[in-house]
Amino acid sequence: MTRPVSGGLALLAFAAPLLLAQRTPVFEVGLDLVNVTVTVRDVRGGLVSDLAAEDFVVREDGRPQTVQVFAPAVSPEERKELALNLGMLFDTSESMRKDLRLSQESAIRFLENIPRARDLLLIFFDRDIRISRYGSENQQGIFGRILETKGAGFTALHDAIAVYVSRVAGTPGRKVLVLFTDGDDTTSQVPPQEVQRLVRSTDVTIYPVAFPGEQRRNSSEALRARSFLYSLAQLSGGRVFQPTASRELAAIYQSILDELGTQYVLGYVSDNPRRDGKYRRITVELKRPELKVRHRPGYDAPKDEPPPAPKKKPR
Repeated sequence: MTRPVSGGLALLAFAAPLLLAQRTPVFEVGLDLVNVTVTVRDVRGGLVSDLAAEDFVVREDGRPQTVQVFAPAVSPEERKELALNLGMLFDTSESMRKDLRLSQESAIRFLENIPRARDLLLIFFDRDIRISRYGSENQQGIFGRILETKGAGFTALHDAIAVYVSRVAGTPGRKVLVLFTDGDDTTSQVPPQEVQRLVRSTDVTIYPVAFPGEQRRNSSEALRARSFLYSLAQLSGGRVFQPTASRELAAIYQSILDELGTQYVLGYVSDNPRRDGKYRRITVELKRPELKVRHRPGYDAPKDEPPPAPKKKPR
């Protein structure tokens, strides 16, 4: 079912039990488990998939943490059944009209190459935000839904990301967001700083697929848009891709798929019990120093809302 959501109206909390594959860590409800997805590469840039839990040291604000959940990389055969909670944000605004066909082709080829998601949120956004949710058994109509999309209107990019992050925050399993956009935003009510805060507060990994759009390549608007997309990838431990032609798409999808299949998931309960909403820095070290790691650099701690002030009794 698809329903429109006005830009800026929809920081909606949504939690639903999801079917998870055997390899996907399951987290106890109510437990403040910090989930860190880690990509490891060797000196030649190749992905490393043969590490064990004891190879990792996780620190929070410099203090070592006890890893209580460890999901190892999967074999190439298992990648065909890789369970993901996948989000795809698809920019259909006026600024993407020139690149819309390439963007549509990108999204379809990505879905053809990646294993079927356990849970898929497909979000189209221009001035408005339209959400479609698909389970693993009802994803057949997605291609037609993507191809029938037309480009028009302003861009509520920040609002669309905020809607997605708010919907998946607190849900279990690995969360991956692929964002097809030029990075332009013309009408959002949610400021970019708030989007970045929301990304820091959840464990979604973001892969922006960035298109040139209508902006001049080195204009201040284009540089600001590109910088925002890179900040999302950096905050979440993802990567930015910038295709300019169809022939580049296959390599991009294979690169994302290879990363998803060789990533490690580390979970720990912070030794800092304060629920103060403050930023906490995460570092992941390896006992093999020649290897390089990529992961989200930190997160915003949970914050308890203050109790409401007591009502004054009428005199």
